[in-house]
Amino acid sequence: MRNRTTLAAALAAGALALAAAPATAATAGTGAAAAPAPAGKDCGELKLTGALPAPPAGMAVQQQVTVGADCKPVLGEVKFVPAKGGVTPKARTAAAADAGTTRQFKSSNEWFDCCNIRMTGLYTSSSWTTDGTRISAANTDATQQWNREPWDAGWSLKSATKNTDLNADATVSHTQADAEFTYKGIFDVTGLWYANTLHSYIDLNADGTATCRFETETRHTFIGWNWQHSCQ
Repeated sequence: MRNRTTLAAALAAGALALAAAPATAATAGTGAAAAPAPAGKDCGELKLTGALPAPPAGMAVQQQVTVGADCKPVLGEVKFVPAKGGVTPKARTAAAADAGTTRQFKSSNEWFDCCNIRMTGLYTSSSWTTDGTRISAANTDATQQWNREPWDAGWSLKSATKNTDLNADATVSHTQADAEFTYKGIFDVTGLWYANTLHSYIDLNADGTATCRFETETRHTFIGWNWQHSCQ
């Protein structure tokens, strides 16, 4: 019964806010010529926000949002799958911790194209030491990955930032990681059409639990593109 209750609560917590803007071929206020639209159905700008529940011990939680045939986002279900890397049950236990207990938490925030090729990704890896009431040390690292094409083309990392408010003597440690990507390659030689921005928000708690929240903005999207985010 506990497992069923936990699962129901977790699924209900997988909320997502969606906002889509109509496609446009002009860039307002720049005075520059608009980039030509690549072939295919342009679904325009898209903004998404998603929050995932903390997964059970030894599990990862994930969700996918797909750009549908009508250009509207299609929200996938929140899924629990075995965690990668052999995360142990102790690493996710919310019971009172002994002094010096170290927890670990990871997240991923990714865009895939209609062929399920990962275009851009933002990843975090966290560890924190707690006695169950106070965090004595916390650290979250952020990395980025992107798809390249032959002849030095494809997606590129434009900027990346990470900010953590508290690294020690805290009840919660908040981290925000951001990554902005641009594209210039076989699907757009101008470099002015595509841009993906990813934001990941990680909260590490003194009781040993952690939560993750995600946001993304795209300059243009196409049918079949899908946004995948997960934490474990």
